Amino acid sequence: MPTARKKTAASKSSRRSSLPVEAKPKAKRPARARKPSHGQASGKPASRLIDQRIRELGDWRGKTLARMRALILKADPAMTEEWKWRGTPVWSHDGIVCTGESYAKVVKLTFARGASLPDPSRLFNSSLDGNARRAIDIPEGGKVDATAFMALVKAAVAANRKPAKSGAKAGPPAPKAKPSDARSRAKGPVLLSGGNPQIAKADGDAPVKAYIAAMPGWKRAIGKRLDALIVRSVPNVRKAVKWNSPFYGVEGKGFFLGIHVFTNYVKVAFFRGASLRPLPPGASKDENTRYLDIREGDELDEARLAKWVKQAAALPGWVPGRRS
Repeated sequence: MPTARKKTAASKSSRRSSLPVEAKPKAKRPARARKPSHGQASGKPASRLIDQRIRELGDWRGKTLARMRALILKADPAMTEEWKWRGTPVWSHDGIVCTGESYAKVVKLTFARGASLPDPSRLFNSSLDGNARRAIDIPEGGKVDATAFMALVKAAVAANRKPAKSGAKAGPPAPKAKPSDARSRAKGPVLLSGGNPQIAKADGDAPVKAYIAAMPGWKRAIGKRLDALIVRSVPNVRKAVKWNSPFYGVEGKGFFLGIHVFTNYVKVAFFRGASLRPLPPGASKDENTRYLDIREGDELDEARLAKWVKQAAALPGWVPGRRS
């Protein structure tokens, strides 16, 4: 009998549990303030990230970046502060005016249209071989004429404004973009043959980061690992994108390494690879160059790669336009 009572109680309990129960309304949690993205930001969130960058630098580079930032905002109070390429301060007005990057030995201010700006005071001292950009490298203790710099900023803002042409005859209507073209522009840089990102020629960290961000699939992670390893091995490394490939070099010595994406692998080119020990495995038509091809799933020997990078950086590099 006790057993029967237990079974009856259990069956009642199971029937009760199967009955629909009215859901109790959940208490609403107080809304949290959204943190600014460290990928891209504009306006006040970007300004806070730039403030944080200045504090994190903490040395002469932070003071230099803060001083030049103040001059930029004084020259054009309508300037918009932005944060792009996962860590680059950008100042824009009707387009990018300049970026501010911090390296071990210089603070670099790169003007997007610098090649077309009047520079009577010759402030530009870097990236002088580009068709569009020009840069100002400021070393520790370096001084920049404030009046001349603010005039340069104002000229850059003016260059971003495109005045309407009066009296010009209307030409034929522009062809409509194909849906595939519109999608490719929305997704970012065009991928060329083999999936290699198409990035405009430019000097600095920003275009290299843009290239890496556009590397497809598993290759993006390889690009990030390679970039971080090179920076660790050569703290004063000079970066650029040329011919749709990231280049790494040392100021005054040329480039020692390049990266290029192919369909099934990422190719690392050592321009003086024949002088490295041990010898990188891939041969080239150029007797000086050696390659390392990295395929999906390959184990990257970072210790050996770091040795190659340090050896390569110590050698005379390759200068575009100059014969080996």
